[in-house]
Amino acid sequence: MPGGGSQFDEFGRALRASPRAHGEHELPPGGGQAGDQRAGGGAPAAGGPQADRRRVRGLRGVRGVRRVRGGRGGGQTVNDDSGEHLRLQHLLGAWALHACSPEETVEVEEHLLDCAACASEADRLRSAIGLLHPHMNLDLAPALRAEVLGACLSARAPEVGVPDYAQPYDAETARLDALLADLSEEEWDAGVQLEWFEGEETARRGTSVSGVLGHLLVVDGMVASSLGLPDPLRGRGRGRGGVGDGMGGEGERPEQRAEDRTEAFWEQVDSDWRQLDSEPPERWPGADGGPGSLRRVWRDQAHELIRTCAFSGKGVADIAVPYGDGVVLPLRLALLDRAFETWIHATDIAEAVDYPYPPPVPEHLRTLISVAVSMLPSVLAARRQAGLASPPVPVARPGSASRSLCLRIEGESGGEWYLPLDDPGGPAGPENCVSQVVLPEVQFCRLAAGHLPPRRAAEGQQGDQQAVVELLYATASMSRL
Repeated sequence: MPGGGSQFDEFGRALRASPRAHGEHELPPGGGQAGDQRAGGGAPAAGGPQADRRRVRGLRGVRGVRRVRGGRGGGQTVNDDSGEHLRLQHLLGAWALHACSPEETVEVEEHLLDCAACASEADRLRSAIGLLHPHMNLDLAPALRAEVLGACLSARAPEVGVPDYAQPYDAETARLDALLADLSEEEWDAGVQLEWFEGEETARRGTSVSGVLGHLLVVDGMVASSLGLPDPLRGRGRGRGGVGDGMGGEGERPEQRAEDRTEAFWEQVDSDWRQLDSEPPERWPGADGGPGSLRRVWRDQAHELIRTCAFSGKGVADIAVPYGDGVVLPLRLALLDRAFETWIHATDIAEAVDYPYPPPVPEHLRTLISVAVSMLPSVLAARRQAGLASPPVPVARPGSASRSLCLRIEGESGGEWYLPLDDPGGPAGPENCVSQVVLPEVQFCRLAAGHLPPRRAAEGQQGDQQAVVELLYATASMSRL
């Protein structure tokens, strides 16, 4: 290629430098050692046997190669005219490409322990192949699903589309379902540490992957009940109402808090397992047993939620969804809340099973961040009313502006917001800004999920430190189990 410098040129140079290209494995006349002389003459080989040993040491940790043995020539090229040496020599290229059979791999690697010249050539071949085929991450890009769906929908618009407010929930449940599909039987029982913020400190609760999915199922069920869909808790268990006792009769919406519903689910599962007096053959709910039963119930409920929103259009966007403790959200915000929690708990599961899990696509993450930021002034006011934050600073004179804070979230999905500090509906802008705080986008979301201590969250801050700390605590207080 013009200008030299391509990876293929480097690959060619590495192959030309290979001793196989010049017959270096043949012993020179007179019984000299190939590590000391070239086949074509009496000049010493560059670097000699010590250089070969150094190159062989570079193969330590590669497919079981550890060191060159001292026997059979003291680490020099093996004088083997029987054909076995040549046979293994011809396998070096396949070995470098990981194309040998298991038996051949063992043979080659045993040979490399005894033959410094072959080990040196194997080192060069493995390095050259690295230039030709660099390491690639086999995990699918997080934006791939959105890109494929976008291309399909641009070619043919759907007859019934998913509303904008339900699209993040649709995407996050699909991503979590793909993660769950890869889990083994043992990984479903892996321990998961759930974290959230209560009052002034972090709360923690240990459970399993199954327990996390059950938590998502029953909290999603609050949204499902508001749409007239079956409540996954109602009618379960041995009593008349089972786990759903106290949540209202048929046709009523559940009024318990999300935390209470989760505890009810976990207690019912524990009770059922104790009654079995052995390892449970199935995970509740689901009658066919195995870890897939709970996953199917959760996935079917998520699909039905999205379908109902799609066929109902904008007519259901403002339906009230009660979360308990007097908290009521319109459906459009409740589904965004469910999308956020699905992502956060999917990350908890992924960390428990050591699985890479990227954040949502930028378009969806931007929506989730914007909704959380818009709620901060009201959350801060509620904390003040509860005595968890300092009272607002009184206005010095009539007509003067109240204080505001500049929140800058860095990243593709971030932005800059001016938030009122003294009155949720008050003015906010550069003219009355008293402090500034900067957070990366994922760090802001982890703070809002209660996964990050407030005082360690900010990347940068200036101005009124008390205002900054109170805003960070208000952000963390939006989290819950």
